[in-house]
Amino acid sequence: MITQHLAVRLVASGVNVTPNSTAIPGLSTLSTLVGSLMAFGLVLSLAGFVGCAIVMSIGHHSANPQWSTRGKMGLLVCLVAALLIGGSDLLINTFYNLGSSLSA
Repeated sequence: MITQHLAVRLVASGVNVTPNSTAIPGLSTLSTLVGSLMAFGLVLSLAGFVGCAIVMSIGHHSANPQWSTRGKMGLLVCLVAALLIGGSDLLINTFYNLGSSLSA
């Protein structure tokens, strides 16, 4: 009974938590590391794109439809990976702003 009253008071009073970028030491280093991982992912997407284009070309010229199809699928996967890596900031910020605008 007492815990229910406490929980009701806590919910009624509201919780207001905002991100604090100065509370954690090394957050700028972590941000730099994530940026480096994004660049590494984009380079890997480019390498995969080139490799899949080669596979698709070999499959087309050797009359091997399975290789050609796998190369095309790889091209699409690399493009989607690059899209997600490049748009990750926008996606995360959009959903953060949507979540912070919710009210009970």
